[in-house]
Amino acid sequence: MKKIKLLLFSLLTLIAFAFIGLYAFYTIKNVETKTMDVQVRKNSSGQFIALTDGMTHYEIAGADTAKTIILVHGFSVPAYIWGATFDSLVEHGFRVVRYDEFGRGFSDRPSVDYTPAFYRKQLVELIHSLKLKIPVHMAGLSFGGAVVTDFAVHYPSLIDKMILIDPVYRYRKIDGAEMIVNYSMATHPDKQANGQLEDFKYPERFPDWVDQYKVQMQYKGFRHALISTLINYPGDTIVGNYRKLDSLHKKVLLIWGKEDQTVTFNFSDSLRKHLKVDFFAVDDARHLPHLEKPLEVNQKIVSFLIE
Repeated sequence: MKKIKLLLFSLLTLIAFAFIGLYAFYTIKNVETKTMDVQVRKNSSGQFIALTDGMTHYEIAGADTAKTIILVHGFSVPAYIWGATFDSLVEHGFRVVRYDEFGRGFSDRPSVDYTPAFYRKQLVELIHSLKLKIPVHMAGLSFGGAVVTDFAVHYPSLIDKMILIDPVYRYRKIDGAEMIVNYSMATHPDKQANGQLEDFKYPERFPDWVDQYKVQMQYKGFRHALISTLINYPGDTIVGNYRKLDSLHKKVLLIWGKEDQTVTFNFSDSLRKHLKVDFFAVDDARHLPHLEKPLEVNQKIVSFLIE
């Protein structure tokens, strides 16, 4: 009996030390230690508006009387990803809005389920709160393609023309509980940040990209937003919405980098089986053709919107 008790005690001791070690490793590696608050926002550019689920960071430019286009970013890189496209559209006379989806950038990170309805709610409230003239044009990049498509399906009267850039098609579901995935992400922050360079064919042309991405990783709730989206945004909803969008007969421009490694180019064929589009394939570019080939992509976008 004493041997059994000693064995159990030793086993429990080992387990306790293992948990202490894992927690210590988490504490050392975890960069998500700060809280998004008023002071943080004072030092950021852009504007902020209070919506039902929290503060939303956005930027707006262009004449009040101009046609509005809203730019919706992808899965984890916030609104700055629109770069020169935002400036180009303003220069060509549009009123342009870009914003950080909840959980990203300088927007709040509510502890909720990140469902299609949650993303729709933020966007429709933003449109009404900013008193934008409707219908608006809308562009979605990568995961943003799913967001704007879902929005159009539910609010077709608010949307005019649509632009999809390398939109998500097949959605990767996570394996394991959120706590386990969260731990893995927390203990490998550099892997996540450096992985953003895989979206470029020529990452050396974007030397500040990783450091820019790391800023948002400091604020609590970022990982939850990403993981919750993977859990609560069904893949079949995304494909189904492309089919529904086709029935609405909207004018849609589809842009795709031919060498995309994130949402591979063959998915452009899959999507076009469900949705009639004006298709623009971009040579010598991966997942972010609007950044790698800004002149030709922005020219195509402007031409599509004014025709």
